[in-house]
Order: sequence, then C-alpha cells, then structure tokens
Amino acid sequence: MLDQTTEVSLEQARQRFNEAYPAFAATAILDALRQAEYSRLDRLGHIYLDYTGGSLYADSQLRQHHDLLREHVFGNPHSSNPTSLAITHLVEQARRFVLEYFNASPDEYEAIFTANASGALKLVGESFPFGPGSLYLLTFDNHNSVNGIREYARARGARFEYLPVVIPDLHVDEAQLISYLDQAPSAGNNLFAYPAQSNFSGVQHPLEWIELAQARGWSVLLDAAAFSPSNRLDLSRWRPDFVPLSFYKMFGYPTGVGCLLARRQALARLRRPWFAGGTITVASVQGDKFYLAPDEAAFEDGTLNYLNLPAVEIGLRHLQAVGLDLIHDRVNCLAGWLIENLLALEYPDGKKFARIYGPANTERRGGTITLNFYNRQGQAIDHRWIESRANQLKISLRTGCFCNPGAGEIALGISKPELAACFVSQPERLTLDDFRLCIDGKSTGAVRISFGIASNFADAFHFWKFALDLLQEELRAGAPALN
Repeated sequence: MLDQTTEVSLEQARQRFNEAYPAFAATAILDALRQAEYSRLDRLGHIYLDYTGGSLYADSQLRQHHDLLREHVFGNPHSSNPTSLAITHLVEQARRFVLEYFNASPDEYEAIFTANASGALKLVGESFPFGPGSLYLLTFDNHNSVNGIREYARARGARFEYLPVVIPDLHVDEAQLISYLDQAPSAGNNLFAYPAQSNFSGVQHPLEWIELAQARGWSVLLDAAAFSPSNRLDLSRWRPDFVPLSFYKMFGYPTGVGCLLARRQALARLRRPWFAGGTITVASVQGDKFYLAPDEAAFEDGTLNYLNLPAVEIGLRHLQAVGLDLIHDRVNCLAGWLIENLLALEYPDGKKFARIYGPANTERRGGTITLNFYNRQGQAIDHRWIESRANQLKISLRTGCFCNPGAGEIALGISKPELAACFVSQPERLTLDDFRLCIDGKSTGAVRISFGIASNFADAFHFWKFALDLLQEELRAGAPALN
C-alpha cells in the first residue's frame, strides 16, 4: 500500500505492486500487446479508464477489416447474385464463430445479430409471452435496457418485481431470490433478468442462479454486456435462455453491431409483434397475411450491418489469440491494487476520502470500480467537477449513474419516498437539474473507472495519483460539493 504522505514515483509504486500482486507478471505479454496494437494511447498521452463504456480496438483489427473491404466487392445479402453470396458467406461464418467463441452448440443456441445489446433486449421484451399470470423479476442493478422490458410486461398485464441489492457490497440476498422464484405462479411465463456483472458496481452475480431459476420453471435473461470483455462465458456450462451482447464493449470495433444469443427452445416461445423486410418467407398486401422466416432470420429486421459483421469475427479472434483468462487476471490485479490504495486515502482525522460502491476487494467483482470522493465535512464532491479535472489530464473516465438507476439509488441512499415525491411534483418532464434539487443535494451519480485489454499499471497509478492530488487540494482549499 502506498503512503499518501510521501512522494512515490511510478517505478517505486510498480515495484511494490509487483511484490503485492505476483500473478501480474504472467500478464506481461499484454504490455507488449499495448505497444504493438494500442500504441496510440501512449503516443497521444491518454489514460483510458472507460472499458465498461467501450473497449479499444487493436490496429490489426482495422487493417484486416479494411483490407477485406478493399480487396472484394460485397452487395446486399438479401439476394443470390455473386456479391451478395460473397457477403452472405462471411455473415454466416461470423455467426458460427460467435457461437463457437461462447462454446454454444448450434443445436441449442441461435446467434441473432442486432444493433447492440439494447436492441437484443428489445427483441426479448417485445416478443416474450408475458400475460396476466406472468412475473418479470429483475435485480435492482440492471441496466436501463433491461429495466425497460418491464413496460412490455406491464402492457400485457404481467407483474414485475425488483430484487434489492444490499449495501455495502451491493450483493443480492440469495435466500430472498429463492423466495421470489418459489412464489411465482407456476402456470405463467416468468422471466428472471440479471447482469452477470453490474455495470454500476462491478459486482459479479453467481451464474449458478441460471439453473436455480430454470429448475423452478423460469426463463433466464443474463445480461453479459459488462461481463464478457474480460470474463469467460461458457454456454456449454451455463445455459441462460437469452444473452444480450454489444461487441464494441468486447473489442472496440465495430460499433453498431450486437447480438442476442438465444436458446432455440426459448426462441420458439417468442411472438414478434410485427414483421419487417428480411424476417418473412411470404407477406401479402391483398391477402393480409405473413409468414415469419425460421430461426434467427425472423428476428433480424431489415438489412443487417453486413459490411461490419466480418469485423466481429476478426475482433473475437483477436480476443481469442490474446487470451481472455490473461485479460481477466490483469484486470483483477489492477482493480485489487487500486481499490486497496484508494480506500487508504484519508484525512488527518481518519475520515475516508473515497467511498467505493460494491466489494472492497476483488471477490465476486470485475474490473469496474465506482466511487465518490468526499470533502472534510463528509459531503460528496460533485462528480461532474471530478470529470472536468480528469479531462484536463486526458484521463478518460465516466460519471453519472451509468444507465443503472437501481444500483445508484441504493448506493447513494436515495429513498423510495424521496423519488415518489419528485415524480409526483414533476408528472410530465424532469430534468437532471430538477431531480438534483428535488433530492435535496444528494449525489445523483458517481465516478466510474474500468480496466480492460490494454490497461497497464501506469493507468492505475496515474488515477491513484490524480485522487491523491484531489485530496491534497481539498486539504488546502476545498473542492466544490454538490449544490
């Protein structure tokens, strides 16, 4: 642990880090990878700490994809001419490789290409057979795109319930989960949704919950968007019914392409509320009839982002070549060191400068760390001001609630009565500034940093040094608290 009262150089800190985290040495190949594939980071002086928002692409991914486009002629795949058949082959090859990467048997799973994870979730929400006897159960720390499915459930007369996360670690009480699962009507179409890794706190919920729920007749939606960039999801071992993904979160490029991995038996139960180009075998205007295409084609609306889909396979092969376990180990070491050293920052009276939401170690958590800094009076320092200071140093981090209001409300101590009062007073529109005033100065967000494939120790050290400088500035003059 570093001493906040003594000037410590990067090399001194690195030596102590290597002694405390000997497993990090086995990931040294990622330092060479950074120099070869992500050299623009150091050349341009960037400290990138927003991997949960989006990963970074390797130089070789761009070269391979652009060479492919330069050397071939590709047409719209909804045809059987030579250029269409050429891209159709690559699209289907990418589809097969996505299944292979996640070890998902094509006999059991379909890979449906979407615009992003939110698009994949919308497919499930609009098509799931909710009804008056159904229950939609979701944990508090779901992304808003998972929360939004409740509106489909509500519109069809189904109930929805939120399973709380519990401070300080923001885990779920498993006994309470089992109680919810057991109390649901057995005859209904019930859906349980939770994140494999919270994009707010970094908490990793047990994958064992999948079987726990399915054994009680539930369908399971596992949000793997924040989990999959640095953790292995083996769908031969864990068999959720629906898995939404955004590929840019895994390997940075291309954007605009996501996926819904769906079990065939679960997909067969979905009922689409409309049809579109590419989703039907036959549609008639005069006959007022349509017939959906089989399998994934029924869910891929319009023309796919076909020129970008070959880049998905290129990105997945890049991750495969690097080694996901290696990325996981590096992220784990960096997160553990930074959590430990941020929590050690304190005022002369012993009050903590930083408050981290979620586990205070690396047990059951990923490389996402969310926190707030506090002044000497115990008030949260405005996270927007923190971000502006980080921007000046070319530190890319993220602030806000990260589209995860449930986890934020629990972590930041915003109560249900406070929220109800705000929403009654502002029935039509509510701006963030209105909301901030309504909850009487409580923080509406936090600071989030996250590690990924190109992270190194210097990134973690520079953020710690940034936090230390903020603390020293607070001791001298004071930073702006929320107002």
